[in-house]
Amino acid sequence: MKETVAVRERYMTSRVRTTSCCLWAAICLTLLCAFPALGQAQAATSTTTQAAPPPAKAAPTMDEPLDVKAAQPPSTDDLTAKGDPGGTATGTVSDVVAADPKKGLTLADVVNQAGQNRIAINFVWTLVTGFLVMFMQAGFAIVETGLCRAKNANHTMMMNFMVYGFGLFAFWVCGFAIQMGGGGPYSTLGGAYSLTSEHVVNFLGKPWGLFGTHGFFLSGASYDVGVMVLFLFQMVFMDTALTIVTGSCAERWKYVAFAVSSVFMGAITYPLFANWAWGGGWLSQLGVNFTLGHGYCDFAGSGVVHAVGGITALALSMIIGPRIGKYNRNGTPNAMPGHDLLVVLTGCFILAFGWFGFNPGSTLAASGNGALRIGSIAVNTMLAGCTGSFGAILYMWIRYGKPDASMTGNGLLAGLVAITAPSGFVSTVGSAIIGLIAGVLVCVSVEYVERVLKVDDPVGAISVHGTNGLWGVISVGLFADGTSNYGGSWNGVSGSVRGLFYGDASQLVAQLIGVGTLIGVIFTISYVAGWIMDVIIGQRVSAADELEGLDIPEMGALCYPEFALQMQRGVPSGGVAAD
Repeated sequence: MKETVAVRERYMTSRVRTTSCCLWAAICLTLLCAFPALGQAQAATSTTTQAAPPPAKAAPTMDEPLDVKAAQPPSTDDLTAKGDPGGTATGTVSDVVAADPKKGLTLADVVNQAGQNRIAINFVWTLVTGFLVMFMQAGFAIVETGLCRAKNANHTMMMNFMVYGFGLFAFWVCGFAIQMGGGGPYSTLGGAYSLTSEHVVNFLGKPWGLFGTHGFFLSGASYDVGVMVLFLFQMVFMDTALTIVTGSCAERWKYVAFAVSSVFMGAITYPLFANWAWGGGWLSQLGVNFTLGHGYCDFAGSGVVHAVGGITALALSMIIGPRIGKYNRNGTPNAMPGHDLLVVLTGCFILAFGWFGFNPGSTLAASGNGALRIGSIAVNTMLAGCTGSFGAILYMWIRYGKPDASMTGNGLLAGLVAITAPSGFVSTVGSAIIGLIAGVLVCVSVEYVERVLKVDDPVGAISVHGTNGLWGVISVGLFADGTSNYGGSWNGVSGSVRGLFYGDASQLVAQLIGVGTLIGVIFTISYVAGWIMDVIIGQRVSAADELEGLDIPEMGALCYPEFALQMQRGVPSGGVAAD
């Protein structure tokens, strides 16, 4: 019995153990089955956690100090010890000026610095190109002097020298205000907001801007940094127009008459047409008011500068009359060559160089508003001058059997004059064609002016600047290709300027209206004003003074005192001979 009980106890113990082992096995199996699901859940939870973006950090406000250290500015100790030969550590966040040093650099400081940098780039670009245009005065001076006879060299050079001073003074007093006083604001130069007053009359139900009324003496609100930049640039353009007249009237023009005429032109004649074209006047608004393309378009001044100068030169040359000995009794002209072709062609090179300020600088910007087209404008300028000289030399070579140096130089200038208006609107192919036509046109025009109109022009200024200035204006209405983009509009009309060959015949109409205004209005004003001056002070020197040469009678000193002037066939020659 005891054995039975013992066996039974062993049996129960074994059963309990077996049951416990099975229970543990079941638990372990359950856990093993649960772990993968748990792992998947954890992975899913982890994935969900990783996919959720971190909370966005709020953008700094305009006046909140910035963490300048995050930009890792260069160490001044390193720069002191090693310098910056590669230029990689110069011009960093350390160079941005904080408005409040105590507060530190803010986002507003950075944004304002970016805006000021853009305007500073445009200021520097416009000023430097203006300096180039000013240097063109030296080119004009020696071209005109070289094409005149030696006995008038001092007189011709002094006209070119002082036209700068006379014109500048008149432009400062009132010319600039008349021209640009109502044309603002100018966004590329920071605004120039004071130049927003234009005298307007209503005609045919439309406003017609006639002249500006702000900016006299550059005083009051015009005492502004942006206005000063614009004044300098516009002043040297005005001076270019004035000096054109000195060439056509050379060798017989009274110096006092030259002075008065230059002041009048710088104060009235030039600024009026410039306002109509560039200062918000009625010609520029032909597109807005009468849907004629983009209104009268003259990018850098074929009409405003060169045609105004050339047409004024024509008017005054007609009043003054030809030089003694220029025409025979039967009306045929005599050649009266200049004394120095060397300085003539040197002057042409100087002018071609200065034209890189004239045309590309007329963007008034090198940053923003399509200003990167300055490269295209510069290339267009080069090409037109090149093909202009081609056209002239080929014409003279074919017609007369020899390449003519002075006319080749004039061909170069004619191409540059013609491309001035369309330079910002045309392709290189268009530029080459415009220049080639100009080179031939100047030769034909010189012959027409001299032989048909019987107008004596010692340097060919009427043909170079007047005739080809008009051709340049017309060429905009033909060759403008619609690819330019200066802020999305021009003269208040959206889109780009297109000419007849690119689908907009109305643009050609606007350009022809500008041509008609130049010939009709500017010629009339110039002729009437010149006639009044002739009545009051006289335009022409005496015959005796002209025959002697104007250096002594008008200026009191010879340009070449070590040379003796000689007579050639009864007419004072342009040559010089050593004593």
